[in-house]
Amino acid sequence: MKIIVLGSAAGGGFPQWNCNCRNCNGVRNGSINARARTQSSIAVSSNDSDWVLINASPDILTQIRANPALQPARGKRDTGIAAVMLMDAQIDHVTGLLMLREGKPLPLYCTSAVWDDLTGGLPLVHVLSHYCGVQWHMLAVNHTAAPVELPQIADISFTPLSLSSKAPPYSPHREMPQPGDNLGLVIEDRKTGKKVFYAPGLGEIEPHVLKAMHAADCILVDGTFWTADEMIQLGFSKKMAADMGHLPQSGKGGMIEVLDAIPAKRKVLIHINNTNPILDENSAERETLAQHGIEVAFDGMEITL
Repeated sequence: MKIIVLGSAAGGGFPQWNCNCRNCNGVRNGSINARARTQSSIAVSSNDSDWVLINASPDILTQIRANPALQPARGKRDTGIAAVMLMDAQIDHVTGLLMLREGKPLPLYCTSAVWDDLTGGLPLVHVLSHYCGVQWHMLAVNHTAAPVELPQIADISFTPLSLSSKAPPYSPHREMPQPGDNLGLVIEDRKTGKKVFYAPGLGEIEPHVLKAMHAADCILVDGTFWTADEMIQLGFSKKMAADMGHLPQSGKGGMIEVLDAIPAKRKVLIHINNTNPILDENSAERETLAQHGIEVAFDGMEITL
């Protein structure tokens, strides 16, 4: 099983187009040791030719150009993207679907809660019906969800886990969370038994989530904020990290503390906000992660299990 990190940043990317924080200014003018990143998405394959796109970032066209494996060129019109799976209905994870409108109907795997948002509050499905169209495959979620196997991808199963979080701001049930608004995913290579736990948005470590993390060989998990009040301290928001559905890395009960107790061989942070100091590879925060054996995802990173 191979995973390519297509994009490793949170919504807005890095640098964010309208942001002049230390990180964004620094990567633009070269005053910090950091690399630009597109908005978070990964691709999973068992044969290096057919890929499941997990989350469709607005940056998907840039990501395809940067990763030739996604364009195997087996015909006049071709793509290595065999199916798309969505972790939520957030804009930075779904609007890339519009960029995939040329071609055959898209096999789309998501929960009924996400489907409702994409046919209601943000009606991308209706728009796509005038182009390629969408073939919906419902992901059922509960704390003991069964693995899902995609006919397009051999020897890999995907087990969706419902996470406690909020639906997008445009969702009719924004203030009434439903199971399936936000997913974690256990990705298993059926030949080797190796597992990856993937959750780009994770605000609470519930018992079933902790169990899945302990069983994983690789953790690819929410790295949005360093501190709980990061956006408040920088003057960009009045919301805490938890208000936005994210568990910060530092502090009591933070992601570092959680990951310290996890036996996985690789622990990788993804979905990193432009304000997070870990983007500066020379920062004290980045050194702290290294001391705890935690990696920071970057665009083009490959993970093979």
